[in-house]
Amino acid sequence: MGDTCRNEVKMKVNYNVSAMIANNSLQKNDKLLSESLERLSSGLKIANAKDNPSGLAMSRRMNSQIEGLGVANASSNDAISIVQVADGTLSEIHEVLQRMNQLAVQASNGTLTDSDRQTIQEEVTLLKEEIERMANTTQFNGQSILDGSFDLKGYVTDEDEKTNPNIKICSYSDNMDEGKYTITGIDVSYANLIGTTGVDKKGIFCDEEALKNIKIYKDGKEYMTNNMLVSIQEDVLTLSDSTGKKLSIQIDEPYKGDLNVELTTAGAMTMQIGANEGQTLDIRINKISLTTLGLYNLDLANEEGAREGIESIKNAISEISAIRSRLGAYQNRLEHTVSGLDITVENMTAAYSRIMDVDMAEEMTVYSTQQVLSQAGTSMMAQANDRPSQVLQLLQ
Repeated sequence: MGDTCRNEVKMKVNYNVSAMIANNSLQKNDKLLSESLERLSSGLKIANAKDNPSGLAMSRRMNSQIEGLGVANASSNDAISIVQVADGTLSEIHEVLQRMNQLAVQASNGTLTDSDRQTIQEEVTLLKEEIERMANTTQFNGQSILDGSFDLKGYVTDEDEKTNPNIKICSYSDNMDEGKYTITGIDVSYANLIGTTGVDKKGIFCDEEALKNIKIYKDGKEYMTNNMLVSIQEDVLTLSDSTGKKLSIQIDEPYKGDLNVELTTAGAMTMQIGANEGQTLDIRINKISLTTLGLYNLDLANEEGAREGIESIKNAISEISAIRSRLGAYQNRLEHTVSGLDITVENMTAAYSRIMDVDMAEEMTVYSTQQVLSQAGTSMMAQANDRPSQVLQLLQ
């Protein structure tokens, strides 16, 4: 008779292999159940680095970017606030200049006497003082913002490369190139007189022909070659051309010779408007003063001065308008920046959520399955532990 295969059932007491198998399965199912429970309680698909190492690294970088964008958003809103504060003050200065213009037109009327114009000049003097006061006291977070602290910086020296406190850069346009310049042919005289109202009048004077001899050079080549215009207003010498380039230098003493100028194109208020290095916006706010506006010598106490004052005030209004125009452009850009940041944060948060957030419905299905398996494993473990006791029936 051939061999017959049969299953042998051995009853042992030293080693309960069935219980070991059941225990291993129970531990595995219990681990999976614990992991599912952790995901459900935390709401995260990647609760630990071991769950998805590359996904965790990606999500951490993404979360850092999201947090940085949130701070950049707040910084951009601060920049908008600064622009609004500056523009608010300039708006009031605009109103003051409009009132001064009315007074200048009134003082130009031949029906008024010098006594009448003296009365008008007293109001003008107070208005000039108010312009200086507003410019000096307008602050944001304790920092003055209209005193030139956040304007582009430039430095000037004489022919001997020495700094002269009576000669300094007033302002220059944004499209002036960074670097060193030489201005030749300067020959100006200076006057500091007492005006009809007892107020100092200051200014530089230069022959019209001499003005034509003034040239500006950069790297040995003539600069501002497009119809350069040289003009003097009070104590400020201004060089400009048809492309919008403009450089103004304040000279408070007689000077003849060359000037060396260095423009840094730095000094503006730098605002961080992005989460990464280099994502900044430089906000330039010009210095506001009677000198930069050409109103230091404004004197309406006589008919000639009143008529000259109309043009001076007109130029000052144009200057303030240009500054406010640039501030308005800054604000428009910043508002678009804030909108862009909001959209970016929204989209990046959605992407971060897809990586990190658990699908609760799907995970609940996994949890239920693991829970059933764990309960079944516990039951089988109990039965496997009970099998060795059956050996006692053989020993009775």
